[in-house]
Amino acid sequence: MPDLEPTPPSSVLQRPWVALLAIALIVGTIALAFAWIAGWLTPRRLTPQRFTNAIEAGNGEVYSGFRRAHAKGVCVTGYFEGNGQGATFSTARMFAPVHTPFVGRLSVGGGSPYGLDGNARVRSMALELNSDDGQQWRMAMNSFPFFGVSSADGFYEQTVANAPDPATGKPDPAKLTSFAAAHPEFARFAAWAKDTPWSTSWANTAYNGVDAFRFIDSNGRARNVRWSMIPQAAFAAMTPEQRKAADGNFLDEDLRTRLANGPLRWDMVVTLAAEGDPVIDPSQQWPEDRQHVTVGTVVIENSTPQTTGACRDINYDPLILPRGVEGSDDPILAARSAVYSVSFNRREHDIAGGDAGAATGKTPPREATR
Repeated sequence: MPDLEPTPPSSVLQRPWVALLAIALIVGTIALAFAWIAGWLTPRRLTPQRFTNAIEAGNGEVYSGFRRAHAKGVCVTGYFEGNGQGATFSTARMFAPVHTPFVGRLSVGGGSPYGLDGNARVRSMALELNSDDGQQWRMAMNSFPFFGVSSADGFYEQTVANAPDPATGKPDPAKLTSFAAAHPEFARFAAWAKDTPWSTSWANTAYNGVDAFRFIDSNGRARNVRWSMIPQAAFAAMTPEQRKAADGNFLDEDLRTRLANGPLRWDMVVTLAAEGDPVIDPSQQWPEDRQHVTVGTVVIENSTPQTTGACRDINYDPLILPRGVEGSDDPILAARSAVYSVSFNRREHDIAGGDAGAATGKTPPREATR
């Protein structure tokens, strides 16, 4: 008796294989994407992992459980007081005349949590603001007014050139000379580091966002901006002799003394770019005649050791932004965000593995990235 069931067309019989091939293609594409991001397919390509490796090598020692950069610092808490002026340029709730609480960190440059404050040329302020509409804004600012280089590759090459030679414990002068020749823009930064007076305190230091961002107003208009935190405390300079004689932790001691007498304040001053100003090159400053707007005040009320403070586990990624603020196309801004993430994950792995302090024999605080 003939088979009454119709024979399915060959295309139907092949469909399971088509589906399997499609799944395999998707999985393979994802695997290739991860391999590309990790740099396995292009070992010479600059990746966040490779950059973080260079930072660790530049420190001369990995302090397990600590930040890879700006390892020494203190936690601070307080609030940002908007004055309403920023609302003209951005819809970010922080710019309204309200108090926005923050958890912050003051730190010094370098990869050692035991370094001497008098030897740290760079000082930094990081903030995590949490607004009453559920938005969050993380900032990472530095005492220098511009970066030494104009690209992420240059930033990496600077890190490699500054790594200590195992034979001397200091950077190789030939590598530094070669780096400076390849990046003539670095001369501006070198002049700043050499000639700009050092302040006596975290409290009287100005901190700069350095990278460009975009503020978006209520009409959807975007403006390129940079900002600085300008201290209300009077600036006072330190001589080299004073730095040499100062206690290795004088910044923390000074901060606690000042806070015992009341809160410390910085005005947030936003600079608006004009047509043609370099937005993607953080090694170039904008002209002084650009429009400057004071949009509020940072108020620090308390400080705590970073071993137990609330800033301990915060990654101060500068691309975590509220509505009304966007990152620019500055490649160094993107590189900072990516490297912070890798650094954070490595420190969390240090802690989870229980090996914090293995590099030094000391017990470090449990920390996250800067």
